[in-house]
Amino acid sequence: MRVHEIAKKLNMDNKVLVSELKEMGMVIKSALSSLDEETSQQVINLFTAGKTARGVTSQPVTPKKKKISLAFSSRVSDLAKIIGIKPAELIKTLFSHAISATINQQITEEMIKHISSIYHLDIEISIPEKEKEEIEEEASFLQSRAPVVTIMGHVDHGKTKLLDTIRQANVIDTEAGGITQHIGAYKVKLKEGEVVFLDTPGHEAFSAMRARGAHVTDIVVLVVAADDGIMPQTVEAIDHARAANVPIVVAINKVDLPGVNKEKVYKQLADNNLLAESWGGKTICCEVSAKQKIGIDHLLEMLLLEAEMLELTANPNKKAQGTIIESRLDKGKGPVATVLVQKGTLHKGDAFVDGTSYGRVRAMFNDRNERINSAGPSTPVEVVGFSKISLAGDLFKVVEDTKKAKQICLELQENEKVSMEKLPTRITLNDLYLQIKEGKVKELDVIIKADVGGSVEVLKHSFEKIGNKEVKIKVIHSGIGEVNESDIILASASNAVIISFHLPLKGDIKTLGQTYGVDIRSYNIIYDVTNEVKKALEGLLEPKYKEISLGIAEVREIFKASKIGIACGCYIKEGKVPKGNNARVIRNDKLIVETRMISLRRFKEDVNEVMAGLECGIGLEKITDVQVGDIIEIYTQEKIIQKL
Repeated sequence: MRVHEIAKKLNMDNKVLVSELKEMGMVIKSALSSLDEETSQQVINLFTAGKTARGVTSQPVTPKKKKISLAFSSRVSDLAKIIGIKPAELIKTLFSHAISATINQQITEEMIKHISSIYHLDIEISIPEKEKEEIEEEASFLQSRAPVVTIMGHVDHGKTKLLDTIRQANVIDTEAGGITQHIGAYKVKLKEGEVVFLDTPGHEAFSAMRARGAHVTDIVVLVVAADDGIMPQTVEAIDHARAANVPIVVAINKVDLPGVNKEKVYKQLADNNLLAESWGGKTICCEVSAKQKIGIDHLLEMLLLEAEMLELTANPNKKAQGTIIESRLDKGKGPVATVLVQKGTLHKGDAFVDGTSYGRVRAMFNDRNERINSAGPSTPVEVVGFSKISLAGDLFKVVEDTKKAKQICLELQENEKVSMEKLPTRITLNDLYLQIKEGKVKELDVIIKADVGGSVEVLKHSFEKIGNKEVKIKVIHSGIGEVNESDIILASASNAVIISFHLPLKGDIKTLGQTYGVDIRSYNIIYDVTNEVKKALEGLLEPKYKEISLGIAEVREIFKASKIGIACGCYIKEGKVPKGNNARVIRNDKLIVETRMISLRRFKEDVNEVMAGLECGIGLEKITDVQVGDIIEIYTQEKIIQKL
């Protein structure tokens, strides 16, 4: 059954029904699209069994998913062609779900999961026999790999000292002032297995890499000093880890200090939705002292247990792939980078592509600065041989030879240029509707920064009241104090809007926000904040249309007209017929076509309207099938803006 036939049965406008079906994820091009019998009946049931404001019943009947077949090695452009949309549109959709993609990139499982849900598809992966053999061979080579752990927390809470104790090496003395100055990656060998630690200068680096599409961390260790408890940067670290959907293990450090109130720390963790196992929750909390080497073994045991639950595997018997953790320019070695190998094994002499640069591995060094010839999965190595300085988060991939590497590099540069030109800007309150058009539940991610805690709580409480089942606000981070670089990087990685209340915005922060494309709004009155955000959310609500019948005309003669093709000599039976409205042609109670009136004449003169009981000539847009005796319904659509 065609969509316009279903619309007629439901007494709905064609365009409205098409819009509703698209909103539900069905691939519908126009009212002429056909649905199979089962799906047609499901749609009719769905829209007749007690519609809500969105046309969805309390127990909706899910339309049948459209099945499509996709080759295992398909690219983003191939999938877009099968779905029937432009590659740029598919890239935008993936980007809005925090998935970076280029036109020639191979489709991943994560992409398929999101695309299936968004476009309501049942995607079947067809694998050629040769590729099946390769996949089976790949599965047979899968081995457990070491978890990659990032240590985060408030400054001076003992992050690097903890790692120093674990490594049994004096890393901290090499750092200026005892504070970590760059990203370090270290592999620690234990009796039960291996763990790779990323010692970062803060959660900014963690989210900056995520903003570039890099997902390297399996577990986050949140270090909390027992004497200080939860501090502002601790809360930021929690929010950054949550935004990345990474499991958190808490290390309560400095438990050896006299007079520390550990229960207070557990209470603060619970207040931040990290309920410890000892309190009946699911968060692993380990009491440690990095200085006195207390509880370190228990922490490592818990990390390996968490990794076991994650079932981390990789194939070491293939060309290496990994992610750039950091890069620098060395006076003697040239451009070098720390690479975390994630798949395969990297060998000395391998040609590689890295983002928009390429090279050959001239030398490799492990985390203890020892020269090595190979590195397997979950191994951090410093690589010498890059053509230029890389960016943290870039994908590192081994290819056949340097000639192939250079060719791929040039293609990547061109594709990256095209993709970036067509990607949407970061979300702003002004273009909220266009930025978040996908999905039935729509969210606006917000970061709140205010002068005092009371203002933060009032804003969070106010935002909770705004919205409904369709649209809502999600506060991903809040804090006291001016907007800082960490807030901007988190907003960039999460596509969020920053609300600054009763605080000045420094010039360098404004510039940084513009650089990252983050929308920062500054307010002094709470009503102004809630009012503007409410208006932005209302823009997410699809407007409703009410059909208003204007008049009914009966076709009594057909004329050929030079400018429009066919003109209908009509008698107005009911109402009045104004010029330039929507029209539908009905024959024997069946819809023939939906169109528009493009001319209205009486006695060869153009007129604006004709009343009932009079004759007139009506010209319809692009119509060829019209007969004497047909009924022309003239109607208009009244747009109804929804309010929260």
